[in-house]
Amino acid sequence: MRFDIITIFPDFFTGPFDYGILKRARAAGLVDIATHDLRSFTHDRHRTVDDRPFGGGEGMVLKAQPIYDAVQSLEIASKAERERQKETVILLSAQGQTFSQAVAQELAATERVVIVCGRYEGVDERVNELLCDREISIGDYVLSGGELAAAVIVDTVVRLLPGALGNPDSSRFESFGAEDTAEDAVSADGLPRSTYGAGGLLDYPHYTRPAEFMGVPIPEALASGNHEAIRRWRRRMALKKTLENRPDLLEKIEISQEDREILAELRGGGDLGAV
Repeated sequence: MRFDIITIFPDFFTGPFDYGILKRARAAGLVDIATHDLRSFTHDRHRTVDDRPFGGGEGMVLKAQPIYDAVQSLEIASKAERERQKETVILLSAQGQTFSQAVAQELAATERVVIVCGRYEGVDERVNELLCDREISIGDYVLSGGELAAAVIVDTVVRLLPGALGNPDSSRFESFGAEDTAEDAVSADGLPRSTYGAGGLLDYPHYTRPAEFMGVPIPEALASGNHEAIRRWRRRMALKKTLENRPDLLEKIEISQEDREILAELRGGGDLGAV
């Protein structure tokens, strides 16, 4: 897979992509990441990439011509051909569709992603209309520019690529992960799984050694060795965490009758830690 990032600050990316999973994925040839200095595609001695907005107002707007020339230099397919070629061009802006794990999975299925980093007051809308397939925001807040957002998107997508993680299940059994299939009921060693796909919920709490820390022990269910008890506890805690921190997610997923009973109990103020 290849990412091309168009930015006025190419040196920004010398750090974020040189550590951890991204570094290993690049070294293994799973992903190629290139940055392109937008100022290299200007045609004046001042290398001007922005201008005042028509209609007046504060700030400056990134010009269309340098971005157009930058995208054209990448020899990306036309908009009509991109889906077939497994290519896409993204504009990062506060006005875009909210980035999510589902969007990351869509991008992970492509072979080439071009990211245009917004900056200043915005980008000439003709860039969006003529060049881009989608406009993306990483959240309901405003950044100084799209560089941080680009790093977030690349990291989120690359860890979904086959071979990027040491354990391929790590990208499934986590917050926002896919729902279990019938084959997921048993692990590779033939034992029943105590983990499960989040199916759109937040992940359950995790614990490691020691079994007691500062007088706080791990939950009894996790020490039991009973796979079904562990599964029930983890499902309950995932529902509890989602209900407390992201109740909006519960409106977007299908939940079982068992889940409904747990949620009713949680909302009724029952014993939140019980199995």
